[in-house]
Amino acid sequence: MNTAEKAQDITSKLWAMANELRGNMDASEFRNYILGFMFYRYLSEHQETYWVKNQIFDIGSDETVDQAYAKAVEEDGLAAYLEDTAGELGYAIAPDYTWATITDKVKNSEIKPSDFQDMFDDFRKNAQLNPHAQQDFRGIFADMNLGNSRLGNSTVSRAQALSGIVKLVDNFDYNDKDGHDILGDVYEYLIAKFAGNSGKKAGEFYTPHQVSKILASLVALNVKDDGSQFTVYDPAMGSGSLLLTVQEALKENGYQRRVHFHGQELNTTTFNLARMNLMMHGVEYQNMDLRNADTLESDWPDGIDSDDVDHARSFDAVVANPPYSAHWDNNENKLKDPRFKAYGKLAPKSKADFAFVLHSIYHLADTGRMAIVLPHGVLFRGAAEGTIRKTLIENNYLDAVIGLPAKLFYSTSIPTTILVFSKSRKSKDILFIDASQDFEKGKNQNILRDMDIEKIVNAYVERKDVEKFAHVAPLSEIEDNEFNL
Repeated sequence: MNTAEKAQDITSKLWAMANELRGNMDASEFRNYILGFMFYRYLSEHQETYWVKNQIFDIGSDETVDQAYAKAVEEDGLAAYLEDTAGELGYAIAPDYTWATITDKVKNSEIKPSDFQDMFDDFRKNAQLNPHAQQDFRGIFADMNLGNSRLGNSTVSRAQALSGIVKLVDNFDYNDKDGHDILGDVYEYLIAKFAGNSGKKAGEFYTPHQVSKILASLVALNVKDDGSQFTVYDPAMGSGSLLLTVQEALKENGYQRRVHFHGQELNTTTFNLARMNLMMHGVEYQNMDLRNADTLESDWPDGIDSDDVDHARSFDAVVANPPYSAHWDNNENKLKDPRFKAYGKLAPKSKADFAFVLHSIYHLADTGRMAIVLPHGVLFRGAAEGTIRKTLIENNYLDAVIGLPAKLFYSTSIPTTILVFSKSRKSKDILFIDASQDFEKGKNQNILRDMDIEKIVNAYVERKDVEKFAHVAPLSEIEDNEFNL
């Protein structure tokens, strides 16, 4: 069984057991508990790995790491160990609250109702020891409502329910046959499982992996490993899966350096999922800058260059699957906003699609590439949107239009389109790809196969006419069509 198969096998078993355990609790609500405890297990075991690797304290031949930690703390005091660990990892877990300690208490029926609250309170306190990591860990377990009556009608019954989740998460060895940790992969598969059972709500936090692979493959093309750190930004990041898929695509193309992830998400619960997701895939807090904010109202903070001059923060790649035709506050003051003022018009109040486009382009580096999923209406709607679309084309930013099949997303059944942008284009044509007929039909959703994804990416790379699939339209043809795409 390979790594992916083992991760899927564990996920299927976890899912089946979790469905029995959650009783009448809604799957989307139960998600916060099972994924929260998975993340806590990851953090605790990651801390153990750090101690062993750096020989922070002696571990006797007949001792577990956890036992040696408790002994060292007893001899030397707790503060130094917490400060050292938080300084390196951004967080620290005391001996009384490591995953091994908690699971032992659960297995031996020694857990007290207050232990779970104490565990998360202690984590929150220790996560403040490193000021550089505070925003990465602040409130990360806030969605685990330990007093939720749907867990039980008394503190004892709620503690029993939480103990059941701990046993469930602890039930598996999250390593593949080569000893590689696959807990992050299981977490990702579980997010997809919960998305599949959340209906339209799933669109708030999850982009189907096949769609993510297209976006990621497009922005990762021709990236050179020139010694600099690659930066990627998602202004509506959901659970962060799209950001991670960009890293996968870069690795497949031979880029081996660390990626610096930037993302913004309005929904606090989803923001917490993203922070957990990235860390469980080995992303250190120093390599991610994630924010819980309204992207269109709270622009990404500008950077300061070496001469202390303000400038727009720009990224090597921008990827996005923003909420389709969302409402936003398009008051006239926004025409003074540097993201929008060059276009003379604002996206309509009831359709923020082009507001996300302009925000994203503003933060795209001159040498970078951007790929964004949007509803078909952006291709042809008139009025302000028509003016913005025309300006984008006249600026020679729009590189490709890719039509996708209907019913790919949990949140909508409508067909969607991927727009690809670049600020450093040499040609003034636009590539059109009609991939709307290439998919595998599913019961509730259609599925893009690997061969469908490869066909799209290859057509983008080759950039030539393919009968009934791809067309390179010169600017004159776009003008003749009055910039209707």
